[in-house]
Amino acid sequence: MALDALTRTAVTATLHCLTGCAIGEVLGLTLATWWGWATAPSIALAVGLAFVFGYAFTFVPVLRSGMSVRRAVGVALAADTVSIVTMEVIDNGVMLAVPGAMDAGLSDPLFWGALAFALTVAFVLTVPVNRWLIARGKGHAVVHGLHHGHTAHDDHAAHDDHADHSAHV
Repeated sequence: MALDALTRTAVTATLHCLTGCAIGEVLGLTLATWWGWATAPSIALAVGLAFVFGYAFTFVPVLRSGMSVRRAVGVALAADTVSIVTMEVIDNGVMLAVPGAMDAGLSDPLFWGALAFALTVAFVLTVPVNRWLIARGKGHAVVHGLHHGHTAHDDHAAHDDHADHSAHV
């Protein structure tokens, strides 16, 4: 089964988000577990680092393209906020739902297995969110439009099966 162009773009955007989120999430939960922190501060650290790394993966390349810092921050916020929030809510919800995962030590396969499972579930459930955003010229479509020199809405409306093409004629 082949994916349509919009879904392929959503998968790519979600993988991009997953990379930053996973680095922050794994680093945060690993450090918090190593330091013996309780569940709430562990999750707070993991979520905070997921946002830092998630935004950085968009901000740095956009800044390097010559955009001002202020504009690059705006693009990163617009491109990634909903995706990161979705991914973090799902990821941490799964970690909390897996019995013993938050209490498992770094040498316990339960910790790593639950974390890998949580990130996988977060990816799968965030793809449709990003697809919906991209179809409307929002989310990662903002960055994609910059790369192609036109508005994100124009780029992705043509790929949305539900787009009203009469408005673009």
